[in-house]
Amino acid sequence: MKSNTHPKYEAVVFNDLASGVKFLTKSTVGSKKTIEWEDGNTYPVIDVEISSESHPFYTGKQRIMDSAGRVERFNARFKGFGGKK
Repeated sequence: MKSNTHPKYEAVVFNDLASGVKFLTKSTVGSKKTIEWEDGNTYPVIDVEISSESHPFYTGKQRIMDSAGRVERFNARFKGFGGKK
């Protein structure tokens, strides 16, 4: 296998800006910003706006859209559209 063709796969911390939760995982993404983790080591930090900790689907705070009502309103609004004259 050729050397220096693959990016480095190393430990990084993902910081969820919405909830303030930090995750230590591995990734090929790098950053110049660093943080000292609970184990005493320093890792690069990647700031993300949404993660599984703050996303409405994973937290159970997802809004359910009333698609049946929307279809009925659409059909009522365009009931006579495109009909023969």
